[in-house]
Amino acid sequence: MDSGVEQTRELPQEIDTKTDTRDILARETKYQKDKGFHDWTIVDVDAHHSEMSSWREVVEYLDDPILKHYAQEFQARTGGAPGLSNHMPGLRYQDAGGRIPHQTHMGEAVDDSANHRDITLIRRSMDAMGLDHQILFPGNLLQLGTHPQPRVEAHLALAYNRWVCERILPVDDRVKTLLYLPISEPDMCMKIIKEFGDNPNVSGFMITAVRYKPVHHNQFIPIYRELEERGLPLAFHAGLTWGDDWMKQLDLFISMHAISFVLCNIVHMTNWIIHGMQERFPKLDVIWIESGLAWLAFLMQRLDSEYLMRPSEAPLLKKLPSEYMADMYYTCQPIETSNMALTEETFKAVKAETQLLYASDWPHWDFNPPSTIYDLPFLDEQAKRNILGENAVKLFGIDTKKPRTA
Repeated sequence: MDSGVEQTRELPQEIDTKTDTRDILARETKYQKDKGFHDWTIVDVDAHHSEMSSWREVVEYLDDPILKHYAQEFQARTGGAPGLSNHMPGLRYQDAGGRIPHQTHMGEAVDDSANHRDITLIRRSMDAMGLDHQILFPGNLLQLGTHPQPRVEAHLALAYNRWVCERILPVDDRVKTLLYLPISEPDMCMKIIKEFGDNPNVSGFMITAVRYKPVHHNQFIPIYRELEERGLPLAFHAGLTWGDDWMKQLDLFISMHAISFVLCNIVHMTNWIIHGMQERFPKLDVIWIESGLAWLAFLMQRLDSEYLMRPSEAPLLKKLPSEYMADMYYTCQPIETSNMALTEETFKAVKAETQLLYASDWPHWDFNPPSTIYDLPFLDEQAKRNILGENAVKLFGIDTKKPRTA
């Protein structure tokens, strides 16, 4: 079995696709021990694995024999994209022209043949970052919300969910997930919730935010009711796209990346709040993932100002939009710290001590290790402990009495 961080490691001078995860994160490992927070409860609420590396396995879980044939045939073609997916070309820019190659292809050596390769890599990142638990998401599949064939999105979501629940999660109960809901197909969403909702390693469900469906539409109400009754959180995971008409005006990756992750969640949150979804489903915990934090104070004040002028257009609301926002949960990544005073005010606005969840976004190029939160100068120790792990423990009902290692 891969033994995790068993010795002091050094960051290599050059990182490539074969560099060991533990070497890349060696400085974080040492820093946590030096600062004395390596034994805190730390829960990573957003990390990814390279599911496309296992795509041949995933498509075998497709129910529809015709779709399975298409997926197998597409993948067999030389130079073809992974079967049936709508892989987003913009994703290829994330390695900065080859200068940040690690996430492009996770080619590091793995000696453990007893477990799936992803398990070994996940354990390495968890051990190196001192994590007690990690919420795992797919990577490329986060683009499925704009797939031109909603039926294909639905079947791929079901196949991936079955694969990850059968091949990955049972091996190490420190690894959890918020399973993908193909919201364009409500019947499939209900099927997924009923099939996996009782799985102890499924902490809730996730909607990919890069999609063009109004989240308050009546056809989605049974989904939210089912989640609320089961006490399962719902997350909106943001993403990048150049396909949106607004994004098409941006001709550089940096511009699109800065705006896209925020815009999709702004739209969905505005609909969610103004249409009174928090009043209709008061016990449904909602999480907003991978949009950073800087946009939240803006949207709070903007929606409050509009609501105070036109409350008749939001008749279900019993308090200000910002008050509903302060009751929801947010992940910190990618945290903006260029203006620490603004960051501090944002933390106050969203009640970060109780509502903010640590997230690394590992292994993506802009990931944030736990030290990012620990080093914030305006947080006291209890606030740091809450954000790094205690808030997630309460939200997901995680059993912290189990040993750190599997």
